[in-house]
Amino acid sequence: MCCNLIVLVYFGLHFSNNQFWEAIFFVHFLPLSYIIGPLLFVYVRTTISDNKQFKKTDWLHFIPAFLILIATLPYTSLPFHKKFEIAHQIVKITENYSLNFYFVTFEFILYSRSIHLIIYAIFSFFYFRYSTKKIINTYGIVPTNHLIINRWINILIIIQVLIAGNSLGHMTTLYHKFSILGIKSTDLFSELYFFRICGGAFVIQNFILFLFPKILYGNISYQVLKENEGIIEEIKSSIAKKVTPSANFENLDITLNPYLATLPFVKKGFSLSQMSFDLKISERILSNYFNKELSKTFGEWKNDQRISYVCQILDEGKAKDITIEAISINAGFVSRSKFIDAFKERKGVTPSAYIKGIAEHT
Repeated sequence: MCCNLIVLVYFGLHFSNNQFWEAIFFVHFLPLSYIIGPLLFVYVRTTISDNKQFKKTDWLHFIPAFLILIATLPYTSLPFHKKFEIAHQIVKITENYSLNFYFVTFEFILYSRSIHLIIYAIFSFFYFRYSTKKIINTYGIVPTNHLIINRWINILIIIQVLIAGNSLGHMTTLYHKFSILGIKSTDLFSELYFFRICGGAFVIQNFILFLFPKILYGNISYQVLKENEGIIEEIKSSIAKKVTPSANFENLDITLNPYLATLPFVKKGFSLSQMSFDLKISERILSNYFNKELSKTFGEWKNDQRISYVCQILDEGKAKDITIEAISINAGFVSRSKFIDAFKERKGVTPSAYIKGIAEHT
């Protein structure tokens, strides 16, 4: 949405030939350029994490946008007829981007917004690689949907770097002429190429989204796709069921019972995304169910199910000759220590003490 708003900004400033839209889009939307980078990073982080909640510390990423909003107040607070004159004079006549802002210059904003996005894009790229290695170290494998997510995130990052790099080159050319491999910057980053590349990249970004139906419908599978599955079947399997929040939590309980009977939570790779795909219910609905109805996170609920499952097999005497470590692995825990901590938190005793108590009563 932010990217497409920027397309409207470009259109209003350079192609509408309407001073009203020039005045609207000239400065007012500058803070928007400092939002795309943080949103990209938060999107990448929540895509590969079980915790989908927006943290309070995430607001720190949006401080630059807030500061630019304050810095541009001298322009945004001007009478509208004055904005007409200034915007048209700079955009259509002089191209001399000089305005009286608080604590920063217009030139600094035009440079820094592109650099800001490039830094976030690079950081998001390496964060995704780091998280992938972390998943491999923890589970030994990556989810089956990793290839799809990897392609989609890489495309997003490449497109944003292309747009930001092209914008940076164009703005640099306005102030400082230079050459790259003998090619003049005025030829390489001309206004014509600038709008063609940026506009084309934004259009391609929208189009490419339709090539990733599981991303588009927000229902990414951790399961291996069936062989020869066509695009229509893939789209159908990706569409989430319509479930009204809060009003149908009772119906959700009914849906969960047969699903839980298959013990999906004992798999090491079990996550909110996996559950969403299996039930064809959006992650947002499931998150609301856990957080609001059950007053716990998905991770807490998952461990509740695993410990209940362990206690059931222990009570039935099905794990007499199995070690604690084997029990923890069979229940889906990544380590013996995490299993013991989760068990003790819920039962008040260690698994060994619990087993001993059962033996004393039999």
